Amino acid sequence: MNKYLIFRTDRIGDFLLSMILIKNIKRNDKKSYIIVVSSEKNYSYIKTFNLVDEVIKLKHNFFDRIRVINKLRKHNYKFVIVHDGKKRSNFINFFINKNKTLSVNNNEINTTHFSKIKNIIDLMDFTFDTTDLDFLTIKNLSPNLYKKNLIILHYDEKWSNSTYISEYNDIEPNEDQLFNFIKNIRLKSNYELIITTGVFTPIILKSTISKITDPKVKLVEGLNFNELEHIVSQSKLLISCHGAISHVASAYNIKQIDIIDINKQNPYSNWTDHFRNYNPIYRKKFQNLSNEILNLII
Repeated sequence: MNKYLIFRTDRIGDFLLSMILIKNIKRNDKKSYIIVVSSEKNYSYIKTFNLVDEVIKLKHNFFDRIRVINKLRKHNYKFVIVHDGKKRSNFINFFINKNKTLSVNNNEINTTHFSKIKNIIDLMDFTFDTTDLDFLTIKNLSPNLYKKNLIILHYDEKWSNSTYISEYNDIEPNEDQLFNFIKNIRLKSNYELIITTGVFTPIILKSTISKITDPKVKLVEGLNFNELEHIVSQSKLLISCHGAISHVASAYNIKQIDIIDINKQNPYSNWTDHFRNYNPIYRKKFQNLSNEILNLII
């Protein structure tokens, strides 16, 4: 048995990048045993992947680092991959037994994250295959609760500058604009429209939905990320502001319209150059944004 240790002590979207690497390891090394050191934010989600053999949660305190070090020192690893680039992960790695460490510098913006993954694969003397991008299709999902051929509009806190990044271009609609946008999505397609939210449902969305009588428009609230992933897996199209859900759509090769902001310090292309069926559009005033989205709906 060859043991691999991967540090991913950040967020769900970041971990989904590591799943490309994990699937590649499992495909190239049939004797692999993969341990992931997770954050408190992504621990439960990582536990749902059968390609990950063990998950160890790292909490934000020094004593927990000692606990994790003691637990990890029981093994000898063929490769340790510090994929999150965190100082805490490098600190823990210093004390554990391994043949080789492969580290990623996530602050280096001249190389995409996918290129960094492929470089790790080369350093392990493995081969990359495009099927490594399909890391969610082998996941054991819950029973299908939704019909296929949905359009998903993920309307979360990123649609409002008051609940997201105030320096970004404002894309928030007024109630009439949102009502007409939802109506026009349905006119452009006969597919059922499922509107999902983040942790909280924006007031404007609740108010708008209360005025819609179309039975093929449904608001689904309070989903955890596994449930959100399941709905996206049944869809034909995802409309959302860039986030972890964008990585889900790409892994299922589902068409997505991804709303992004211009960020020269950390370009979105660094995160998305491996995305399939991908249509990015920049944040702008909602009237123009909605027209651009509608033009991309087939």
